[in-house]
Amino acid sequence: MKAVWYEKQGRAEEVLECGELPTPEPAPGEVRVRLHASGVNPADANRRAGRMHGGMEFPRIIPNSDGAGVIDKVGEGVDRQLLGSRIWLHFGQRGRAFGTAAEYICLPQELTSPLPEHVDFAQGACLGIPAMTAYTGLFQRGSIKGKNILVTGGAGAVGHYAVQLAKWGGANVIATTSSSVKAAHAAAGGADTVIDYTKPDAAQQILDATQGRGVDHIVDVNAADNQKLCLQVVADNALWVTYAVGASLAMELPLVTLIRKNLGMQGLFLPGLSYEVRRVAQEGLSRWMRDVPDAIHAVDSVFDLRDTAKAHLAVEAGTKLGTVVVRCDSE
Repeated sequence: MKAVWYEKQGRAEEVLECGELPTPEPAPGEVRVRLHASGVNPADANRRAGRMHGGMEFPRIIPNSDGAGVIDKVGEGVDRQLLGSRIWLHFGQRGRAFGTAAEYICLPQELTSPLPEHVDFAQGACLGIPAMTAYTGLFQRGSIKGKNILVTGGAGAVGHYAVQLAKWGGANVIATTSSSVKAAHAAAGGADTVIDYTKPDAAQQILDATQGRGVDHIVDVNAADNQKLCLQVVADNALWVTYAVGASLAMELPLVTLIRKNLGMQGLFLPGLSYEVRRVAQEGLSRWMRDVPDAIHAVDSVFDLRDTAKAHLAVEAGTKLGTVVVRCDSE
């Protein structure tokens, strides 16, 4: 099969190679997916570069963890009726050497989910870790109907899914962004209020959007940089879920505020969640896509497999609006 890989960490254009590797065969409990599209997340670029990931987990790594395609072979113990099924997948390169920057991938069947016919493969490659993170960050503790939800980074890959899912869940959704283009993207996802978090009165605008009550639930992209804003706008008994810490790995929290507001703060690291929790998210996302067939799966740009290095550079540039996708079935 055609594939892209690296044998040492470093700059994308220096370490990523493209060529032929043996086509994998599914082990018991696994399916083989003929990949049509691979989604590139910041975590994939960070792993390849060695940022926040100190060493090579395997001697040779095919990058990227998300993707979409068709099951073309199943291992022992897997229902053969799955053959030919359109699927999206997550965690392709989590605990495994070979991710989705290839024509084929073998992985446990539980990491795949049905891809509706109205969602194309490039869009399906956007789901994966971003959509799973958004769903879990919103619904892990039950219904959000009628709540005031703040989504920081509402135009990001996770944030945009969180905006759409929160509206589907019946919440009043407030999103923060940093530009007019990103604000329009968050609004297109259904945010009731979009606020530029760089403005000095951003906190007051958020409070105004809740009639002064504050937000009940936060899905946050950057705990270190957003802590001041989040603590200014939380209501009593609110839940602050954060899935990334930002560039600064240390932060000082005013514990008095947390205690007096009975604030719950939860870190969200998707690979650390149980299979049962992740399965609930997969099933919830399937219901959402049935209920909202015009949901937005934002594809920022598409690259051929041989240009995977360019796709990683596009992610690292920090200007994408949506997910950078690699087309795995290109010549």
